[in-house]
Amino acid sequence: MNRREFLTGAAAGLSAAYLKPAALGAAALDIPALTEKYKATDTVVLGKTGIRTSRLAMGTGTIGGGGGSNQTRTNTLPRLLLNGYDNGLLFFDTADSYGSHPDVAEALKHVSRDKVTVMTKCDSRDPKQARADLDRYRRELKTDYIDICLMHCLTEDDWTERYRGVMDVFSEAKEKGIIRSHGVSCHSIGALRAAAKSPWVEIDLVRLNPVGAFMDAQPATVISVIKEMRAQGKGIVGMKILGQGAMRSRQDDALRFALGSGVLDAFTIGAENTNEQGDLIRRIAAA
Repeated sequence: MNRREFLTGAAAGLSAAYLKPAALGAAALDIPALTEKYKATDTVVLGKTGIRTSRLAMGTGTIGGGGGSNQTRTNTLPRLLLNGYDNGLLFFDTADSYGSHPDVAEALKHVSRDKVTVMTKCDSRDPKQARADLDRYRRELKTDYIDICLMHCLTEDDWTERYRGVMDVFSEAKEKGIIRSHGVSCHSIGALRAAAKSPWVEIDLVRLNPVGAFMDAQPATVISVIKEMRAQGKGIVGMKILGQGAMRSRQDDALRFALGSGVLDAFTIGAENTNEQGDLIRRIAAA
């Protein structure tokens, strides 16, 4: 099957939105207008890692967990990733728990591997299992290396001590060229503050939106911690930009907030079909 045949037949009629109805009040958000133009396809550099990629990452884990997500359940994720790639989105955001590695692997067959940034996430807290996971991820993704691997969903304030063994596994993998960069995704303000203080963290996946939905703390608090991270040269990738549906009716406000925050190198949003993907690209350019 050639590239054109593969892309033909991309899912049509997938009208189910990837966000739930907004749960916000009617008051307007005080989000200043942007002073410069942005595009989803802008080339950004993630902190001091040297990794260059697109501003918008294609998320594959909407309502994800237990080996599945909204994206994987459609059976059209490889075509969605390729559509994004053809439109300048070069950042593939996956995770073991989303079950999206095989879909990403299928998309990678049809692109230039060195042009794509692949970020995945590991839930293992045992060093031996984490080492085995990294080998399995590469087999599932059908790639010799992974650009970014994160310790997933950290909540403990003392994770830098408790999971030192896993950190050492990731450091060894980087030395061997198995991964290019390592970091964390945090799901508590204590874990986020610990990440800010850890020189081991090169990239942090942080939750940020203007209403504090599904975040570690209120936006001002989180931004203050991210600023500490940025001062150390850490790469910052935003998630929960649309508040997991809380800002469905205010997507432009949410995007303007993320773009104007000054603390994100890139951010990930999980579109579920090409219409949603195209709408995101247009909204970011119009913000």
